[in-house]
Amino acid sequence: MAVMGLLFPAVLHATQTESEYGKSQLSLSRFTSCIMLVAYASYIVFQVKNLNNLQVPVDEDKSFNEDTSNDEEAPEISMWESMIWISILTGGISILSEYLVNTIEGASKEFEMPVSFLSVILLPVIGNAAEHVGAVMFAVKDKLDISLGVAVGSSIQISMFVIPFCVVAGWMIDCPMDLNFQPFETTSLFMSVIIVAFMLQNRTSNYFKGMVLILCYLIVSASFFEHIDPMSVEDNPSTAG
Repeated sequence: MAVMGLLFPAVLHATQTESEYGKSQLSLSRFTSCIMLVAYASYIVFQVKNLNNLQVPVDEDKSFNEDTSNDEEAPEISMWESMIWISILTGGISILSEYLVNTIEGASKEFEMPVSFLSVILLPVIGNAAEHVGAVMFAVKDKLDISLGVAVGSSIQISMFVIPFCVVAGWMIDCPMDLNFQPFETTSLFMSVIIVAFMLQNRTSNYFKGMVLILCYLIVSASFFEHIDPMSVEDNPSTAG
């Protein structure tokens, strides 16, 4: 669904089939963003209800609870303490992100790297380091479902919540934003989703699948290193050479 939401505005613009040039793409993006936010909210509700349904009462299946009680780990902090820490860390990260975004262009010129490569490849690797470590730790403990939930859930959150929310927020403050991420970026997303879907379809994992995913990521990284954003070329024609 995220691929559909980002693909159609890009195709609509690339094929020049807008009923109103410049307006249809924006209207489609805003409508699609609202639909994606509804879908993400439904996804959260479904997860919560599904989790509650998986909890078996003690009197119904004592043997099940005895077998799983050893695997359950007692929480080190309460839910409210978790919420407080998340709020504090989110505020600190938002401040640091503001400084980081302002330095991307300067870093691109200093290290002679494309802005798209820094934004799409390097920043997510560094910014999500804790998340990557957590996914690996769960995988080492043979909790692959949680590991995949951390990895895939983060991508779903960005594509189905953060991006549509930015479009809707821009709509509210009269700052036009659309879902047209240009053909190159949209194709990269499409291929990534297809590859991951094929890897997870039989619900098994092995080292070869992991190696293939890493090699595919290297191909994507190399592609973005050689890619120049057309918008940056229009703003600064000297970078085209």
